[in-house]
Amino acid sequence: MNQHSLPSHTGYSACPHDCPSTCALEIDISGGRIGRVRGSRDNSYTAGVICAKVARYSERAHHPGRLTQPLRRIGAKGEGRFAPIGWDEALDEIADRFDRAARMHGPETVWPYYYAGTMGLVMRDGINRLTHAMGYSRFFSTICVNPAWSGFMAGTGRLAGPDPREIAKADLVVIWGTNPVATQVNVMTHAIRARKERGAKIAVVDVYRSPTMEQADIPVLIRPGTDAALACAIMHVLFRDNLADRAYLADFADDPAGLEAHLQDRTPQWAEAITGLPAAEIEAFAHAIGRTAKTFIRAGYGFTRSRNGAVAMHAVTCIPTVTGAWQHEGGGAFHTNSAIYRWNKTLIEGLDLLTPRSDGVTSQASEVNGQADVASESRPRPGRQLDQSRIGAILTGDAEALAGGPPVTAMLIQNTNPVSVAPDQARVRAGFAREDLFLAVHEQFMTETAAMADIVLPATMFTEHDDLYQGGGNQYVILGPKLVEPPGECRSNHEVIGALAGRLGAEHRGFAMNPREIIDWTLQATGRGTLEELEDKRFLDVQPDFATAHYLKGFNWPDGKFRLKPNWAKVPYAAPAKMGPYTQMPEWPDHWAVIEEANEAYPFRLVTSPARTFLNSTFTETPSSVAREKRPELMIHPEDAAALGLATGDLARVTSARGEVLLHVQIFDGLRRGVVVAESIWPNRAHAGGQGINSLTGADPVAPVGGAAFHDNRVRIARG
Repeated sequence: MNQHSLPSHTGYSACPHDCPSTCALEIDISGGRIGRVRGSRDNSYTAGVICAKVARYSERAHHPGRLTQPLRRIGAKGEGRFAPIGWDEALDEIADRFDRAARMHGPETVWPYYYAGTMGLVMRDGINRLTHAMGYSRFFSTICVNPAWSGFMAGTGRLAGPDPREIAKADLVVIWGTNPVATQVNVMTHAIRARKERGAKIAVVDVYRSPTMEQADIPVLIRPGTDAALACAIMHVLFRDNLADRAYLADFADDPAGLEAHLQDRTPQWAEAITGLPAAEIEAFAHAIGRTAKTFIRAGYGFTRSRNGAVAMHAVTCIPTVTGAWQHEGGGAFHTNSAIYRWNKTLIEGLDLLTPRSDGVTSQASEVNGQADVASESRPRPGRQLDQSRIGAILTGDAEALAGGPPVTAMLIQNTNPVSVAPDQARVRAGFAREDLFLAVHEQFMTETAAMADIVLPATMFTEHDDLYQGGGNQYVILGPKLVEPPGECRSNHEVIGALAGRLGAEHRGFAMNPREIIDWTLQATGRGTLEELEDKRFLDVQPDFATAHYLKGFNWPDGKFRLKPNWAKVPYAAPAKMGPYTQMPEWPDHWAVIEEANEAYPFRLVTSPARTFLNSTFTETPSSVAREKRPELMIHPEDAAALGLATGDLARVTSARGEVLLHVQIFDGLRRGVVVAESIWPNRAHAGGQGINSLTGADPVAPVGGAAFHDNRVRIARG
C-alpha cells in the first residue's frame, strides 16, 4: 500500500517548538501527509487553542524547500553551492574529520552544538550522549533561560510555582514581560477566561504596546531594563499603605523588616524617573495588586533578557511574597514548571558515561536532575563546557571563552541556527567563515548556518519520529509519536547520533536502542509509568499538590523562607562557574544600573522582540508567515522619528558598538520616547545590507550564571 492510499485519520502529538505552551495537538493525516493541526480540547491547558503558525504546519512540513538528501559543499564557505552525496559517505566524512581534529588538538576541539529547534527530550538532548562518550567539549546552554531561572530561584529556591491553569481563577492577572498573544497563546486563553467568568482585570507590563497590551485593562508601559524599579516602587506602596501581609511575611520570608527599610526611598516618584511610568499609574497599579488577594503574576522571559534580568525577575517574585498572594488559589507568581518533572535522563544523555573532573564540574543536566554521575577511569574525561551564547568569541579564538582549552575545529549542529540567532553576529559569522573549521549541520531547511556547512544532513520533523515532551508553561508530559514517513532521505537526530557513534567507536547502550525503547525506559526510571500507558492516555498531568505548588510547606531553603535578600553566589542553578559581574549584584531588590543606558553617542534603547508569526528563526521560510510579517522594521515613536527626519517606510541605519543594521521605519506611538523595537529574527539576508538584528546585540554574560541580553542595546539611528 503506498502512502497516498492510506486511510485518513487523526493523529495525536505535541508541539515541538521553543514555547512554554507545549500544546497538545490533534493532526489530520491523509494519504501519509499531515493536514490541519488543532489544539487538543482534552488537554486542560491547551484547551483547544494553538497559535496560527502551528495550525498551518502542513505548509512547513510539505514545503518544497525542505532538505531531503545529504549534501557536500563544493563552493566557497557561505556561497551555498552543494552537491548531493550518499548517507554513508556523509557520515564517514564527518567521523573522519572529527577523528582527525581530535588527534591534532584533543577531543575538546570537537563541539556538538544544539538547542531548541525541537524540545523533544530524545531528539534534542541525545547529542549529549555522543559528547559524553567521546569527551568532546560540552554545551552550556545560556541563550534563553539563565537570567530568568536564576532570578526566580533566587527567591523561591525552586523552579516551579502555582498551577498555571489557576490564571483562570485569578481576580487580577499580571502578565509581566511577555507577549503571549504572539509567543504563548494559552496564557491568554486562561486570562480571558478569568475576565469572562470572574470579572478579573488583566494588567500587562511591557516596553511597547504589544498585541497583548492591546487587550489589557491596566497597560503598564515602561522603559527596557527598569522592571525591578517598578517592582520596588510597588512594594514601597504596599508597605506604606498597609497592604503588605505582615503575618505571612513573618512566617515565610527571611527579612521583611530589612526589605521595608530598604524600600523607604524607592518611591513611585523615584521609579517614574527610571521607568518613564507616571507615579500616579504606579500608585494605582500597586493598589490594584495590594487590594486583590488573588493576583496571579505570569512572569515571562522577555524582561529578563537584560543585563539586570535576574535581579528584575527576583524583584517581581518578591511582590506576591509581600502581599501573601502565594497563599491563594489564583494567586502567586509563575514562570515555569521545569522542576516538577524530575526526569532520569541517564539513558537519553549518557550521564553514566561521565567521570567527574578534578575541578568538581560534572554535567549540567545531571545536576539539574539530581542524578549521581557514575565514575569510570576507562572513560573519556568530561570535556570543558563552552558557553552557547559566546559562540562568536569561541570560534574566533578568544582564550577566556575557550576556557583555556584548544580551538574548536569541528562541530555538529542540530536544532539551532546560530548564524541568525546568536548575539554578536559579526564575530559569529567570522568564526563560521574559518577555513580550518569543519562544520556538519543536520537541518530541515537550508538555513544561514547550514549554508556555512561542509556537510548538510536532512532532518525529520516532529510528526516523522517518536519523542517525549514536557510543558514549561504547564504541567503535562506529552507523547509525540511518529505519525507519517519522512520525505526523501530525512533521518532523525537519534539516527544520526547513533550512526556517528558507531563510526567513532563511542559506546553506550542508548546508541543501539530506538527512540521508543528510550522513552519507555525514561518514563519507568522516572516513575511515570510505561510507554504503553502514556500512549493510551496521550498525556500525563504531573502538577504537584496545592500546598507544594504554592510553597505553603515552605520555600525550597533549609528554613523554608523566601529569600528577599538573596545570596546570588549560591543560587541553585547548575553552571560551570558564576558569570558576569555577579559580585556587584544588589543585595536587596533594586534597580541595578548595569544595563546599556542610552548616552550621547547612542541615544536610543533597542529591544529585539519576537514577532507573532515567526519563532526565533523558525517559520521564516513559510510563505504565509513571511507575508504577514512583510519585512524587517523598526518601531519608533512619532516625535523621535520627526526629530530624525524619518517617515514610515524610510530606511533607517541602526548602529550599536557591535554592528550596523538597515531597517524600514514604522511610526508607532506605543513606546516611551527614546525606545525602539525591532520584532523577530529575520534572516540576515532579508535585511538591506545583509546584516541581521543580532549584529547589534552583545554576548557578554549576564550575571550570575550567564545568558544573552538581547533586549539591552543602546543604538543611534540615522537615515539609511
